[in-house]
Amino acid sequence: MLDHISLGVSDLQRSRAFYREALAPLGLSPIFDFDDSTGYGRDGTPFFWISRSADATPEQGLHIAFAAATHEAVHAFHAAATDAGATDNGAPGPRPQYTPTYYAAFIIDFDGHHIEAVCRNG
Repeated sequence: MLDHISLGVSDLQRSRAFYREALAPLGLSPIFDFDDSTGYGRDGTPFFWISRSADATPEQGLHIAFAAATHEAVHAFHAAATDAGATDNGAPGPRPQYTPTYYAAFIIDFDGHHIEAVCRNG
């Protein structure tokens, strides 16, 4: 089981604002802010970190999916992320090719990281 993951970002302030907006519909918020990084999570435990990186480039094939409690949360994530400047990479909707109850939306952040919100409840 993973404890946390961290992504390098080229503009920490812009990415802080972006992830604050994009992750709020999923119940996630900043837990720790340091000079060079921010940890997002819930219940006082950060598990998703962004860190300032002079050469922030996404690793080929890296993909992060956040759990969403409802289909509405998937829609809200997608709307918040795209409103905050992310690139749409797949509108909210069912993805039965994965599982019968898989419902997800996909975006690409400012640094090219592929981010998803997924609800597995039918």
